[in-house]
Amino acid sequence: MKQLIECVPNFSEGRDMDVIRQITDAIEAVEGVKLLDVDPGKATNRTVVTFVGSPEAATEAAFQAIRKASELIDMSKHQGEHP
Repeated sequence: MKQLIECVPNFSEGRDMDVIRQITDAIEAVEGVKLLDVDPGKATNRTVVTFVGSPEAATEAAFQAIRKASELIDMSKHQGEHP
C-alpha cells in the first residue's frame, strides 16, 4: 500500500491572492503532490492549504512553500484578527 501524508500548513496571508497563488504554485510544482484545498481568510489574514503526497514529496512541497512564503510575507507588517 502506498503511503500518503496530508499536510495542512497555515500561511500568514489571506488577502493578497497573488502571494497565495505563488505559494500554492510552489506546492504544485513538486511531482507527486496533489493540492486539495486553499482556504484564504480575509479577517484573519491567513490561508490554510491542504495537500497530499508521498512522505518525500509532501516534505519537499512543504519546504518549497515555506521558502516561497518567507520570500513574500513580511511578518513585521502582518495584520489580522487571529493572534
